[in-house]
Amino acid sequence: MLIRNAIIIAVLIAATSASAQRPSDKHPLIIGHRGASGYLPDHTVEAYELAVAQGADYIEPDFVASKDGYLFARHENELSLSTNVAEVFPDKKTKRTIEGKVVEGWFSEDLTHDEMKKLRARQPFKFRDQSHNDKYVIPTLAEVLALRASLSRQHKRSIGVIPELKHPDYYRAMNFPVEGWMVQIMEAWALDRAGSPLIVQAFDASSVEKMNNMMPNIPAIQLLTDDDDISDAALAKIKTYADGIGPPKNLIVPTKGDAAGKPTNLIQRAHKIGLKVYPYTFRPEKQFLPASYAGDPAKEYCLFATLGADGLFTDTPDRALKAYIESCPMPR
Repeated sequence: MLIRNAIIIAVLIAATSASAQRPSDKHPLIIGHRGASGYLPDHTVEAYELAVAQGADYIEPDFVASKDGYLFARHENELSLSTNVAEVFPDKKTKRTIEGKVVEGWFSEDLTHDEMKKLRARQPFKFRDQSHNDKYVIPTLAEVLALRASLSRQHKRSIGVIPELKHPDYYRAMNFPVEGWMVQIMEAWALDRAGSPLIVQAFDASSVEKMNNMMPNIPAIQLLTDDDDISDAALAKIKTYADGIGPPKNLIVPTKGDAAGKPTNLIQRAHKIGLKVYPYTFRPEKQFLPASYAGDPAKEYCLFATLGADGLFTDTPDRALKAYIESCPMPR
């Protein structure tokens, strides 16, 4: 099975990867959102490998906690959409209240490290390829960092990692010091030093501030939602504990009806006070592209590059690199 999986990934890389040589350093960083999640089940070694082969500068793993204190790469602590947990542990279904909402399912904090390792990843979006379901294991933070180091050697370039802690406030209420766990592992891999290929991020402001205090040499990003305050005063407050923001694309290029509207000045205002800007999430499918892009994701990549985004979270790194090379070359 391992050999068969390796062959499948090799074929995917050969079929979809572009040259990893970016045409200009002025292009935004390509951040493999959950890996190359447009092609493979997200947050797997295989998805991260493919993202880097496709030209990603950074891989973006999300982390949730296991019962015994390990951080595992998953987008949500409720596991039923992204793994085969319902089949492996049918008796562990339960309910939890997360951020004020009652959620029913199977949760990472109810499983030990060894139990999490029995799970296999699934593609959570039904409109994407489901043929890789139930093949790939769920990696820990330490395993992702080992992979990052290995891929850097393999591709002869420094691959960065931009981890996100999911629901840190929920875990704090359980007395799970997830920020401390993350920082401890980063220190073990010597990634807490200035100049390391590491950026930390979270939606929870107190978590971002805590990680910034624990690793003052590492850039921290405050993730935003469509409903967050982005006034000058709000940005100035973020600047006191973070180095950048991660806004949804709509806060930079609003979608009006089925068309991309006039860009806002968010990037310019953030840059003015020294905050970098990393918008999310760039996806090629029709339902994620306003009609004004005529079904061409390159137009979106190029627009955000022209607006001055510092990095882009994308499910398909190869499409971002292809756009940079073919559609929006920028002067060095």
